[in-house]
Amino acid sequence: MPATPEHPTPKTQTPKTQTPKTQTPMTPTPVHPTPAVRLDRVGKQYPGAGGAHAVRDVELDIAPGEFFSLLGPSGCGKTTLLRMIGGFSDPTEGSILLDGQDVTGLPPDKRNVNTVFQSYALFDHLSLADNVAFGLKRKGVGRAEIRERVSGMLELVQLGHLANRKPGTLSGGQKQRVALARALVNRPQVLLLDEPLAALDLKLRRHMQVELKQIQREVGITFVFVTHDQDEALTMSDRLAVMNEGRVEQCGTPEDVYERPTSSFTASFMGTSNLVPGTYRSGRVVLDDGPELPVGQRPSVPEGSRVNLSIRPEKIWLSDLEPDMARATGVVRETVYCGPTTTYLIELAPGVTVSVLEQNTVRSRREDRWSGGERVEIGWKPEHCLVLD
Repeated sequence: MPATPEHPTPKTQTPKTQTPKTQTPMTPTPVHPTPAVRLDRVGKQYPGAGGAHAVRDVELDIAPGEFFSLLGPSGCGKTTLLRMIGGFSDPTEGSILLDGQDVTGLPPDKRNVNTVFQSYALFDHLSLADNVAFGLKRKGVGRAEIRERVSGMLELVQLGHLANRKPGTLSGGQKQRVALARALVNRPQVLLLDEPLAALDLKLRRHMQVELKQIQREVGITFVFVTHDQDEALTMSDRLAVMNEGRVEQCGTPEDVYERPTSSFTASFMGTSNLVPGTYRSGRVVLDDGPELPVGQRPSVPEGSRVNLSIRPEKIWLSDLEPDMARATGVVRETVYCGPTTTYLIELAPGVTVSVLEQNTVRSRREDRWSGGERVEIGWKPEHCLVLD
């Protein structure tokens, strides 16, 4: 038995020329799987003097089997980044690795990825089965295997009974599923999706979000999903990266990014957030022409700094305020009824208005809801607000 603190080596077994030592068990080095996608300081600059940067210095690791979203407004670089992963555009800086292999200079057909585009790009003259089989035929896969894989994939997307139909007879959601099946049947290492749900109506889009996530879990393939829809990214993603002007503004789980934004841009882009400007002094944000608002965190900003106090509308209470809450009074300027919820716009000080979201189970009758011009007291828990530069 090796010497350990629990089992010291007996002195009679130790040669006189040796000094007994306590053996410290070595902690094994944790084994991290190779990222399915690694972006190493990737950048894209358009040619010409003073060419604009579409993407700047992006570093990301996307894990195998992860549903990862690139989220941001139009022109932020998310689609350009997706195209570079797929090989449709070359980076001017950095490198792209798939499963540890540098593919930066490889064309799309030499990368084990497939792409689902917003337009679906189906062949109208082919049946659904032939659309799905198209890539397998080009690869020279045997007929029996093609039949088996196509049949299985159409069943996965719940279109097996329509295998002989043409795309022109399908709904938008069915076309989206055919495009997904055609990409997945090739068993790519990574599937790239460029806003594939954008053309669908709201109700169908929400239904397809759930279906797409279920399919991704079943096949276990890494999905990299581009969207400008915050709700879509929050609903579907294991992790997401918020992009702004070509850079990654913040990366994390949906809960991290929504509940703990690290910048005013992320706070305002991810859903709705009240950004109240003021000056940070001794644990409070002092409004220019209004109250002093206590904050829960101890922000790493210098005393006297100009800051934004970020509070989500659903975190603000209009009734049953608790003793430990931060409080402020204001005037209701607008009441917006939205079915299950009502949004109140409340002016705290000249030029400073906050949005408050309240479930209509609290005030279900119209006469119980606040009206414009009424003075109200609002409150929130200090830990629910953030101080942002």
